[in-house]
Amino acid sequence: MAPAVIQTCHVACCPNRSPNVVSWSKRGLIAFGTCHSVALYDPLERTAVTILNGHTSRVNAVKWVHREDCGPETELVSGSSDNSVILWTNVDGQYPSSVKCIGHTGPVCAVDAVPLDASQLLIVSTASDSTVKLWLRGDGGKVECLQTLSFGSGFMMDVSLALLPGSGVPILACGGDDSKVHIYIRHNEQFQRVLSLQGHEDWIRGVEWAARDGELLLASCAQDCSIRLWKLFAKAPPEEHIGPGEPALRLKEDVFEVAQNGTSSVFAMSLETVLAGHENWVYGVHWHPSYIKDGKVQQPLSLLSASMDKTMILWGPEEDSGVWVEQVRVGEVGGNTLGFYGCQMSPDGSMILAHAFHGALHLWHRNQNQEAEWSPAVVISGHFNAVQDLSWDPEGEFVLSVGSDQTTRLFTPWKRKGCTQPTWHEICRPQIHGYDMQCLAPVGRFQFVSGADEKVLRVFRAPRNFVENFANISATPLELLLASNDTADLPEGASTPALGLSNKAVFQGDLISQTGKEGDGNYNSVSDQYKESHFQPLTLKAPPPEDHLLQNTLWPEVQKLYGHGFELFCLASDAARTLVASACKATKAEHASILLWSASSWRQLQSLPCHSLTVTQMAFSPDSRLLLAVSRDRTWSLWRRQDPAPDSTEPLFSLYANTSKNTAVHTRIIWSCDWSFDNKYFVTSSRDKKVIVWGHAASGDVVGQGADPIRPCSSVLDVGDSATAVAFCPFPCPDNSYLLAVGLESGQILLYKWRPGADEIPTDGDWSKGGETDASQSHTLLVKRLRWRPRAGWAGQAGQGPEEEEEAAAAACVQLASAGDDHAVKIFNVNRQALEQQGMSSG
Repeated sequence: MAPAVIQTCHVACCPNRSPNVVSWSKRGLIAFGTCHSVALYDPLERTAVTILNGHTSRVNAVKWVHREDCGPETELVSGSSDNSVILWTNVDGQYPSSVKCIGHTGPVCAVDAVPLDASQLLIVSTASDSTVKLWLRGDGGKVECLQTLSFGSGFMMDVSLALLPGSGVPILACGGDDSKVHIYIRHNEQFQRVLSLQGHEDWIRGVEWAARDGELLLASCAQDCSIRLWKLFAKAPPEEHIGPGEPALRLKEDVFEVAQNGTSSVFAMSLETVLAGHENWVYGVHWHPSYIKDGKVQQPLSLLSASMDKTMILWGPEEDSGVWVEQVRVGEVGGNTLGFYGCQMSPDGSMILAHAFHGALHLWHRNQNQEAEWSPAVVISGHFNAVQDLSWDPEGEFVLSVGSDQTTRLFTPWKRKGCTQPTWHEICRPQIHGYDMQCLAPVGRFQFVSGADEKVLRVFRAPRNFVENFANISATPLELLLASNDTADLPEGASTPALGLSNKAVFQGDLISQTGKEGDGNYNSVSDQYKESHFQPLTLKAPPPEDHLLQNTLWPEVQKLYGHGFELFCLASDAARTLVASACKATKAEHASILLWSASSWRQLQSLPCHSLTVTQMAFSPDSRLLLAVSRDRTWSLWRRQDPAPDSTEPLFSLYANTSKNTAVHTRIIWSCDWSFDNKYFVTSSRDKKVIVWGHAASGDVVGQGADPIRPCSSVLDVGDSATAVAFCPFPCPDNSYLLAVGLESGQILLYKWRPGADEIPTDGDWSKGGETDASQSHTLLVKRLRWRPRAGWAGQAGQGPEEEEEAAAAACVQLASAGDDHAVKIFNVNRQALEQQGMSSG
């Protein structure tokens, strides 16, 4: 079998802001909804196994279908804001979207399912249309809606299904905004309400059944900060006589009758205990997963809860008294985050997981030597809103990204001892801002400029603590990294004032004075009482957990650049890292000018007016002589560097070529542009679905040095959808053709080979398709940015194996990073040998 042209190397993503969006299977896979997709994550391998794309709106609920024999789950149910429920079935490791349940008129917020027999599956879903729907997947694989339970103007926040002990009759628990737990029993093919359990004093956020010793236990949690445990058991026939000396005092029991096959059974439900330990709304409860031991199903009495007070508590009964007590409490201390939305437990109970309001997953594992101690563990992370821009560092060892979640994040491969393949992780969050981030440009290896929905450009520089930790995690010699950076005045880290947006540098002397003040209870001023979040230097051998990312991995801000009149939109830096170009949103020509900045003095060098609307993207040529800009006004402009004046060392740029309304080929917004590695061509892509390569046509001269005018050098490539991103591969193909990646509005990424022709007027046949991302690899929303790794081979692979193998791998593989509106940063391995083989076979 021929190797795939495009393989997914890494997906950086995180759960949606929804309480029921994470589920952990007995197979060990964590499923969570991320934007419009469902991600399957392996916490032991620390990689995303696959991405399931089928929904057209935000995924709000995910649930593995647990089997009665406690075997590995093969089916998964998800609910979305597109009002649908999808049942995914594992077929040879793949999860095709097998069945879609359509019927709700509002976003689905919780789902559950229980197998009735080998082929029948009962699914329940609740939505904001004030209904709970029950679906049956029958023998033929088709799903029908059995019943709709309406709650008038009320909402059910969570649902849970189980089978009554000994009878196999389905029982349904619903918890909602009326502070009651409603219990339904299936009778004559219909579900009938038999009980409404009262006790909670606020909205019920979570309900979950567990079966143990012929009884059912139900855990419910609510916004009244409490958890209630209810016990359901078979009721013996009532005793006819109570003796004079026997006590008649009993707990209150709610009794109901279940009729099946002509016989009736009596069941009772009573309150077992109330667990009060959280200080804020409790959003999730989760029982320890059951398992098989000695041929019998075992259900440990262990319950996990997650709350908005930023803690998770593991509850269990004391051995002697049987009283339920708090056994373990884990969580965050301080910080500016909100609390936890839900919790899950690994199949063996050795790991617990919470997902937070800002999308972060928090994973803890139990220490093997000391059972009562739990430690934070490495887990997947990513943006929780649209990713707007990304860039590789000049050496191609890490990726920086910015997003509408107001953060800048740094991802790099982690080389672990004993592991042949490194895994990618977020190791640093240089900027946590108060505005949505829009663009960034690296200036040197450990320095970058970023722009947000504000008028100010901000320059950040890595602190010493990051460089040291990056060396540890990436297994790069520290001396090598420090040699590439001016380390004389490098601060230790950075911190953010309580009401500020600027990261303030923290030096060694600040750390000494900080520790000296700690423990002093006397507050001499208001600033002493309301302290900023202090930086604490960390020595990391592994990627940091979320609370460290938030507080201890910031980069100091070294400069602010003022000059634009509106929100920043795009940035570019030249290969020599001496210049930065910036542009802002504009509806008039006076605001659409490009500003040029010196990357050494940070002075504004020049204003380049040409366009009449927002400049959407810019790119410096690889030799830094030319600056290309494309705009909403459907035109591009090309600026050429002039030799500096005798009395100046700063370069000046002048307009070399541009298209106008009369000469424009594109008929819609030009979204993206890029340069070929040899400076001979540049490419533009537009909303009109066209991709065009430009240059000096037949002469093939370097752009800016040819005598011919600049005009299209390729035939117009119609990619069938709005082309929102484009990137030239920085390495030539063996047949002297050029490789391009094109990102579409649909989220798909296409690879094309383009061969320049000898004719002045290009003809069809110069383009050939090299590959495309499949349904699981593609983004689910538009591709914002594509960037090829500036060096061949895989990031993190240097120094492993014989040199010949490394060179062969480097020649065969290049890496492509993509940013999408679907909150994901994706890194792909592109196999150029497979690309050539495919081209030869198709030719």
